[in-house]
Amino acid sequence: MKKYLFVVISLLCFYSTSKAQSNSFEVIKSMELMDLIYMNLEKYYVDEPNTGELSKTSIDAMLRALDPYTVYYHEANIEDFRMMNTGQYGGIGATIRKVGEYTIITEPYKGNPAYNAGLEAGDIILSIDGRDMKNRSSEEVSNALKGLKGSEVIVQYKRPDVGEGEAKIIRDEIKLPDVPYSGMIDDKVGYIALNSFTQTASANVSKAFQSLKQEGMESLVLDLRNNGGGLLMEAVKIVNMFVPKGQVVVSTKSRVKEENRVYVTQQDPLDLEIPLVVLINEGSASASEIVSGTLQDLDRAVVVGRTSFGKGLVQRTVDLKYGSKMKLTIAKYYTPSGRCVQKLDYSNKVDGQVDEVPDSLLQIFYTKNGREVIDGRGIEPDISVEGENMSRLAAMLLAKNIIFDYATHYKHKHDSIAAPEEFVLSDKAYDEFIAFALSKEFSYNTASEEKMKEVVEVAKMEGYFESTEKEIEALLAALKPSKKEDLIRFKTQIKEMLQNEIVARYYYQEGRVLNSFISDKSLEKAMEVLNNEKLYNSTLHINVKK
Repeated sequence: MKKYLFVVISLLCFYSTSKAQSNSFEVIKSMELMDLIYMNLEKYYVDEPNTGELSKTSIDAMLRALDPYTVYYHEANIEDFRMMNTGQYGGIGATIRKVGEYTIITEPYKGNPAYNAGLEAGDIILSIDGRDMKNRSSEEVSNALKGLKGSEVIVQYKRPDVGEGEAKIIRDEIKLPDVPYSGMIDDKVGYIALNSFTQTASANVSKAFQSLKQEGMESLVLDLRNNGGGLLMEAVKIVNMFVPKGQVVVSTKSRVKEENRVYVTQQDPLDLEIPLVVLINEGSASASEIVSGTLQDLDRAVVVGRTSFGKGLVQRTVDLKYGSKMKLTIAKYYTPSGRCVQKLDYSNKVDGQVDEVPDSLLQIFYTKNGREVIDGRGIEPDISVEGENMSRLAAMLLAKNIIFDYATHYKHKHDSIAAPEEFVLSDKAYDEFIAFALSKEFSYNTASEEKMKEVVEVAKMEGYFESTEKEIEALLAALKPSKKEDLIRFKTQIKEMLQNEIVARYYYQEGRVLNSFISDKSLEKAMEVLNNEKLYNSTLHINVKK
């Protein structure tokens, strides 16, 4: 037996050594080939090659073959990296978007340099420090607006319905708010919206929580919808506010043994008893899924909304030479029940396409109280709230900036509006919007129309079209969209979008949040759960036999 065991161990060692040597050879071979390609391009290519641009393109293409989270940050893009991790950057404090030939201001951050200099949403950026911005990409415009704190930038702009102007702006250190809004929804229920998991996220959530407690909060809604994640440790700290010290929050597993780690709460909690609802949707990812998934696994919160994104991968940043950095995926993370929420299987791409983890590989896990949860599909809410499907018309109105442009037009005609939680667009104003929209060039197809065209092709193939042509043509005509009729048909949906955009012109990010409360079905369900102790407890204490 000892003899056989020795042979097996020897073979395993030989296989491991051979595999390592093979991998090392492939790395050296690839590096040599890349070096030779660069050398020959530099010596013989017909035009002078931009080697810096070629290098970045080749690196980006290589990393794209892995997953979308493993990325290279050129020294010129380090400001973007800093903003992602800290929420801070040097600039004017405004969001921008490319529309046609120019880039426009979509929202100045209240209290920041762009706002203080008088720039408004809808302003068209004509030039920056004398440089024409026509046909420049939004990235180029963004880089021109960013700069060191205390430096000056001059922006020439055109304001629709008003005219051209100039803004002299002193750049500052801009900190994007982790918590755009927190407050009391009623006398007992508090609300905290968390946008990102930067280095200050947990501190800001803690501050908001303690302030709401002083206002009489007895239960809490933590809104993680459209929060794409961030720093893992900030997620651990936020979970720590509601669970005991020493509780496992998340573990990571990697092919590199040193990256296998277990993250445990380190502090005493803020509140172990307060009823808690966490809101999620398809835009909740990564750190948001750690918080919602862990609180679900521990039966510490009721999760309400729609299934989350499904990102169960952990990234780390590595410093490279020449001021550049690389962010790479190093592990998968697992919630306390043992599940990994990763939905897409990047390790098995076929022709560059990524599929979801197949149903046959999904596993059932159990929460602390025995409720079933599954892996490989993000975080599924305890109570689902179906979102309203956006109509093709509404999507086109957004894509063509017609809703945005009308909000700009409305702001220039009205000096003030009601408080954000009370503002409702009047029927008269909506009729004005219909006329405004119909004066713009846009087109769209309904899903019914597209399906009917497919039926026509099948009918032709099977030989039934000629005998039913008149009926089919009549049905196609009936399904062809009428802009005016659809603007009335989808009035409720479009009106909500208009209201929120208009409110943002007067009350900015906080106003958007408050106005959305008027028609927020997920928040409405959260309030129902928190105001019904029996429903809350029954949701968290379902007895499921393992």
